[in-house]
Amino acid sequence: MKIGIVQLLVEGAEPERNLERASRYIEKAVTCQVDMVLLPETIDFGWTHPESLLNAKPVPGEYSQIFCDLAKKNSIWICVGLTEKVNDSNFNSAILINRKGEIVLKHRKINLLEVEFPFYQIGNKIEVVNTDFGIIGLNICADNYWGSKYLGESLAAMGANLILSPSSWTVDHAVNEANEPYEDKWEKPYSYLASNFNLILASTTSVGYLVGGPYVGKKMIGKSLVMGPDGIIDQGGFNEFSSHLL
Repeated sequence: MKIGIVQLLVEGAEPERNLERASRYIEKAVTCQVDMVLLPETIDFGWTHPESLLNAKPVPGEYSQIFCDLAKKNSIWICVGLTEKVNDSNFNSAILINRKGEIVLKHRKINLLEVEFPFYQIGNKIEVVNTDFGIIGLNICADNYWGSKYLGESLAAMGANLILSPSSWTVDHAVNEANEPYEDKWEKPYSYLASNFNLILASTTSVGYLVGGPYVGKKMIGKSLVMGPDGIIDQGGFNEFSSHLL
């Protein structure tokens, strides 16, 4: 199985620009003959941007259909994080789309950070799906914190061979390559899940600066991570400008 990991520049409150950028990366990944493309968390409006409260779309809906069409056109799988409107509420959601353009799995983030509460409701379900590649589970970003590792453990108990995790790893503006913020927060829990349950955990994050919401001025710094039972398989570039395809 070959996965295209898209470490994507996400601009706050610019869904058309973000989704167009994501679409171009998908087309680029197709030229690399990937089976699947993995994109970050809330790539439409950006994580915790107030604009999402007004203009988020349902899933299925206008924005998710873009990726369903791309999956069908290119006969690939796509996993992407979007803001999901449900009545008067939003969820921080991720979807997995098969080669036919069908949404076969949807996850609503469960381990919300306190700053997320004004923006998203808490999800209440965790699932896996059988595929040609094996059993795939889906979660989002902080669902993999040490304090919520039971979510990954539950996916493993359901038989997951692969866990996909769209993310938006956000740090203070002063953090740079010389100041490693991820070992305890990401690498260790990922390694625990991958090694103890013999699975792959693939996560990709946005890059860029947050321009709205409670974390305005902070930045998404990259270093997307793919972890296997024997350790790190691949990592993304580690700075806020490193938008690229692995």
